[in-house]
Amino acid sequence: MSAPAKHIVIITGMSGSGKSTAIRALEDAGFFCIDNLPVLLLPKLTELAGSGQIERMALVVDVREGIFLKEAPRVLDEVRRAGHQVEVLFLDSSDDSLIRRFSETRRRHPLAPTGTVAEGIRAEREELRDLRELADQVIDSSALNVHDLKRMVQARFSPEPATGPSLSVMSFGYRHGVPPQADLVLDVRFLPNPYFVPELKGLTGKNAKVAAYVLDREETQQFLAKVVDLCRFLFPRYQKEGKAYLTVALGCTGGKHRSVAIAAELTRQLQEEIPRIQLWDRDIEKE
Repeated sequence: MSAPAKHIVIITGMSGSGKSTAIRALEDAGFFCIDNLPVLLLPKLTELAGSGQIERMALVVDVREGIFLKEAPRVLDEVRRAGHQVEVLFLDSSDDSLIRRFSETRRRHPLAPTGTVAEGIRAEREELRDLRELADQVIDSSALNVHDLKRMVQARFSPEPATGPSLSVMSFGYRHGVPPQADLVLDVRFLPNPYFVPELKGLTGKNAKVAAYVLDREETQQFLAKVVDLCRFLFPRYQKEGKAYLTVALGCTGGKHRSVAIAAELTRQLQEEIPRIQLWDRDIEKE
């Protein structure tokens, strides 16, 4: 190729799952963004971008493509063979969440202008089946608010070249549900809970006193050593298989104390070996 290769993110997925939020997040991160570009025009778009200043592009491809949607796998393969880095992000959500969102916004589902939202969702899942199978990353937004989704998308698509898988370390509370996007879930509820210590109850795992209460234990240090070893074992193998993202989720009861302290310490111990690492305390502000 005479022109430099582009980093292209294809955002696709279910209507109501957060594609608009995702494209705005990438726009804020410096991507050149287009919503609802006919997929057949993607090769031409890369040509027009040429050797200009556009190096990173994000495009929404969804059921609005109509009959052209079936061409998406072939077109993406063509663009990859031309030397561009193409990543497909599929946004999904539970049927109940999608139905609730359509009800709240009073929007009509694009595949059910006269029928029910549930009928539209079923039809859309079938239409998008091939693209979902092609996805490099699937994010379930059922339990995410717009701020959580934006933060997650921006963390996934760092401007640095992807030389290996990126790692997200997440703390969460089982009370609020297990993160559906987690690849590895580790339960830290075997440790004493600072919640039951009066002077620590109102603090979080970011506080030095709480962190010391959690981390200054032999069982915590043994646990961390095993988790670090596990990550060191897994990462080269994920890289070999071409997996771009890995999410390790650490859970305690409420997501405020134990999991927060351990997630921060795990991130600290791994950040020199894994430069593309992101820490996210999902439930630290929840009641």
